[in-house]
Amino acid sequence: MTTAENQMRFMFALRSHGVTDPRVLTAMEQIDRGEFVKEGLFSDRSYDDMPLPIACGQTISQPSVVGLMTQALNVGPRDKVLEIGTGSGYQAAILSQLARRVYTIERHKRLVQEAKELFQRLDLHNITTLHGDGSRGLPEQAPFDRIIVTAAAEDPPGPLLAQLREGGIMVVPVGQSDAVQSLIKVTRTADGFEYDELLAVRFVPLLEGLGRD
Repeated sequence: MTTAENQMRFMFALRSHGVTDPRVLTAMEQIDRGEFVKEGLFSDRSYDDMPLPIACGQTISQPSVVGLMTQALNVGPRDKVLEIGTGSGYQAAILSQLARRVYTIERHKRLVQEAKELFQRLDLHNITTLHGDGSRGLPEQAPFDRIIVTAAAEDPPGPLLAQLREGGIMVVPVGQSDAVQSLIKVTRTADGFEYDELLAVRFVPLLEGLGRD
């Protein structure tokens, strides 16, 4: 298939899975997923709607899930967004097209460096990439308008909820095993938090501390 045909198939898959927000679709059309899939065994699957392995035992998420998570986050052009789990950098790149500023934290130093280099090459200058323990969030930059977590926690993490401003939204996969997880949308209100279950998902676990690589 040609690049144009691959892109058409890619966008059709997003729409058929419920990604309908025009801003999200435009962002995902502008950011080429192929840039975030390393050359080699899986590069020819870059435009397939499936997760793919990346370095450090992590994955680049299924595009339709990225789209649905981004859509649920409802990012505005003045929003400050925190992402937990940079991974390949693909989700942060999508968010960079929608938000004023994106902070993304990754526990694996290798992934941080690779993402920084890729963001620089793609001229994505509103992303700040940090090596750290994402389970603690980024209190020095809080509160955040939006928080997205790309690893599954047993419950929405308390430190991250505390860093969400009133009226803010967090999207996080929640589950006690890698087989049973639900994507949860958390909205902070004046009275506490509202929780909405969105769909079944499967993510790597959210771990405390730093990675070894």
